[in-house]
Amino acid sequence: MKFGTKAIHAGVEPDPSTGAIMTPIFQTSTYIQDGVGNHKGFEYSRTQNPTRKALEESIAALENGQFGLCFGSGMAAIDTVLKTLDPGDEVISTNDLYGGSYRLFTKVGEKFGIKFHFVDMRDVNNISTHLNDRTKLIWVETPTNPMLSIVDIRAVVKAAKGVRVAVDNTFASPYLQNPLDLGADLVMHSVTKFIGGHSDVVMGALVLNDSAWAEALYFMQNSAGAICGPQDAFLVLRGIKTLHLRMRQHSMNGKAVAHFLRTHPAVDTVYWPGFEDHHNHEIAKAQMRDFGGMLSFTLKDNRMEAAHALLEKFRLFTLAESLGGVESLCSHPASMTHASIPKEEREKSGVKDALIRLSTGVEDVEDLIADLQQALR
Repeated sequence: MKFGTKAIHAGVEPDPSTGAIMTPIFQTSTYIQDGVGNHKGFEYSRTQNPTRKALEESIAALENGQFGLCFGSGMAAIDTVLKTLDPGDEVISTNDLYGGSYRLFTKVGEKFGIKFHFVDMRDVNNISTHLNDRTKLIWVETPTNPMLSIVDIRAVVKAAKGVRVAVDNTFASPYLQNPLDLGADLVMHSVTKFIGGHSDVVMGALVLNDSAWAEALYFMQNSAGAICGPQDAFLVLRGIKTLHLRMRQHSMNGKAVAHFLRTHPAVDTVYWPGFEDHHNHEIAKAQMRDFGGMLSFTLKDNRMEAAHALLEKFRLFTLAESLGGVESLCSHPASMTHASIPKEEREKSGVKDALIRLSTGVEDVEDLIADLQQALR
């Protein structure tokens, strides 16, 4: 079954009681049992819910995985992964990392005795430096947030030497990239972004094939209660049905915007993996189906004040946190999404004070370019 067909049908069956073609919102906390332990597969909605179950099966199918779990946020999903580790375990992570992930690792994970190493994974040889018998997880972002760096997933898996590899696939979405097919053990999504796609839900998801690890994650999810609600699950099931259509337009618009910015005299550097001279461009071509709608750039006037002034001039690109919605968004990573990372650490991975991040939506691209033109004037 091809991706577009899976996006519309996977995990979704007509409701047997009414024939409703969309999975209903099962807004219930509990379920009737005919006798003790005699039920229809559902007991309590923290543990299982039919709407959430349908969504988990849908996202798992899109990532070609067997097991899917949906959470109240992407951070709740990552936190649940960390809870399967023990004090003294070590994690090797991408250094160019979403600020919320960095904060969770350093301010929460380290508090419970987990040690984190942040390395530039564009060169997978950097992993070997920190790999030891205490290493229990390698955490990868690709493309990274916000520098759009590309990490070779197959090469990381080989370098891991049996250590579990998890990939934050948020920037690519399942439409552009499937890390499990490349050898990764687990995929994480901030469903809030491209999978939901309409800026109306906060949610996270995990997908994997390892039954023992999945059982441990389900146990942690149920024990801690970090679940999404049925209304949000319904909204994402609806959003997924157009994921393939939206991602095609995001990618087309991202390409056009990236090429426009690269030729503008006020722009210094544009970070977009579709450029042939982008670091690891050939790897992006090999492991992704297209290059997506995310990009970052700096101005030749490299002051933070210049970046802030430009952001305030946009009319269609809305200044806001988040990304991946149908509307185009702009942000200033150093003071927004990555403000929790110390300045000296941010700048090691290229997140300068002048960096601007764009999430190109699915509007008519001529209007987006016109907005960039007027703002850059």
